[in-house]
Amino acid sequence: MNRKDKTIKLISELQKLFPDTKIALNFSNPIELLVAVVLSAQTTDRQVNVVTTDLFKKYQTLNDYLKTPLTEFEQDIKSIGLYKGKAKNIKAALELIKNIYHGKIPDSMEELIKLPGVGRKTASVVLGITYGVVEGIAVDTHVRRLSQLFGFSKSSNPDIIERDLMAILPKSEWQEFTFRMIDYGRTFCPASCKHTDCPLREFIVK
Repeated sequence: MNRKDKTIKLISELQKLFPDTKIALNFSNPIELLVAVVLSAQTTDRQVNVVTTDLFKKYQTLNDYLKTPLTEFEQDIKSIGLYKGKAKNIKAALELIKNIYHGKIPDSMEELIKLPGVGRKTASVVLGITYGVVEGIAVDTHVRRLSQLFGFSKSSNPDIIERDLMAILPKSEWQEFTFRMIDYGRTFCPASCKHTDCPLREFIVK
């Protein structure tokens, strides 16, 4: 099976396994989405959802974040890994969104990655969900590990993996591919997996 045929078949199998895939983070508006995705770096989505349950009740508008002292905001997210840096970046990013972007999330990759704490992964997720704009593929730990496992990339660098995936995946699949790979990693193939019962073990590069 050549690479293109393998890719098409893998996408088809992922669609069968997870037909209704979506992001695992809870949010109700673009600002909440941005905050949740920034918080999720090197932290489980489950833990982020625990924290944001109360956080989003307290911070319901952009100004709620901006008027709150940094030290208080830090305490509100302190159970999240790297919380001090994330608190600083979130407040700085939201300050720019208010003053430069008139309170709206930027609608391009170029503008989004100018925000503190926002890299290509975060920007890809926020753009796709908020605006239906697909400019890249979000490479998290599951996508990185499984892309290597299935032979889509030999690199461990997320930027290189993203370029490798963009070269072989149809653009229409870029966003859902990320979510389905995350679902697959969590449900069937965690990092400790021995690959004896994985539904997609036939695609593993030996």
